[in-house]
Amino acid sequence: MARALLLGDRLDLKLFKIADCLATTPLTLEVDASGGIAVLFRYGVVVLFGVNSLDEVRFVESLKPLLTNPYSTPETEELEIHSGKNSIGVQSDAVSLDNISLEKLQVIADALSKNLVLTLYEKKVAGEFDKIEPLAQELATHGKVSAGSKNLLSKIGSMLLIEHRMVGRAEIGDKPETLWDFPHLEGLYASLEDEFELKERQSALDRKLGLISDTAQTLADVWDNKQLHKLEWYVIGLIVFEIFISLFALGDKFLR
Repeated sequence: MARALLLGDRLDLKLFKIADCLATTPLTLEVDASGGIAVLFRYGVVVLFGVNSLDEVRFVESLKPLLTNPYSTPETEELEIHSGKNSIGVQSDAVSLDNISLEKLQVIADALSKNLVLTLYEKKVAGEFDKIEPLAQELATHGKVSAGSKNLLSKIGSMLLIEHRMVGRAEIGDKPETLWDFPHLEGLYASLEDEFELKERQSALDRKLGLISDTAQTLADVWDNKQLHKLEWYVIGLIVFEIFISLFALGDKFLR
């Protein structure tokens, strides 16, 4: 059984000594004496293989000091692994292997971790969609926006941050580095990629991120223009007031 947990925004892997690792790309450790292992990713995901619940709790607890922005409720995903099969394949939340090897588990871990990251960001983006739709509807119906530019720019920043994490940290569109040394496992990764629909979900998420960013930017521009028009009227009002004061002073001078 493979069990993946998305624990936080980032996991600092620099403190692990190479001598204590089974592999470094990705970082793979032995969790207990019974043979359970963990594959760690710097974008906050840990994938456990053959680890019982008590050892899982102990190991996850040991990682907390290394986490940036740990989540109170981690995203989780499980995948059954069956060995001794005639062919390698993925179907119905289970993967079939002819035999179990470290590199195959690393490939499975890579796909599981990317699936978790996509799941989290899909939820975040869906929430932003729900928030920004009423603002766009307000602009279409009334020709104005009630939300401030600071709030709208914050949404743009959130979308850019998600894009940065997807591309810079999780590298969802890239194949795992394990395949460079074991190219014969590309078929296994392709099956996992299809099962979790990684490419399709990333493309859909990219489109939504772009749409939200563009909409928020448009609304922010509308708000800024509205504030600029207000400022222009304030300036005009001050000029008129100054002219009125000048005329009043001039009239008072002539009356004397």
